[in-house]
Amino acid sequence: MKTFDSLLDAINYYKSIGFKKDFNLAFDHLICTENKIRLEPSAFEIIEAIRFDANTDPAEESILYVVQSRDGEMKGTIVSAFGTYADTISNELLDRLTFHH
Repeated sequence: MKTFDSLLDAINYYKSIGFKKDFNLAFDHLICTENKIRLEPSAFEIIEAIRFDANTDPAEESILYVVQSRDGEMKGTIVSAFGTYADTISNELLDRLTFHH
């Protein structure tokens, strides 16, 4: 696995290799911010998950998910907080996004 100095470095790297869409978590699905396409948990694959721990500020703790639609047409990233600042999402979506070491 490639290592990154910062979340921004990781996002820029994945954008440079084709993961250009920005996705947001919306309770039980993902939404592409560019075209508002909705992806249900079964409609996407997680290619990689990278956890960024903040040494001083818990608000900066996050996970970068590198995802693509099952058909490979949409590729992008999701930035999600964890811990105290975690997003409210459904159990099904949480199961898909659970970070595995």
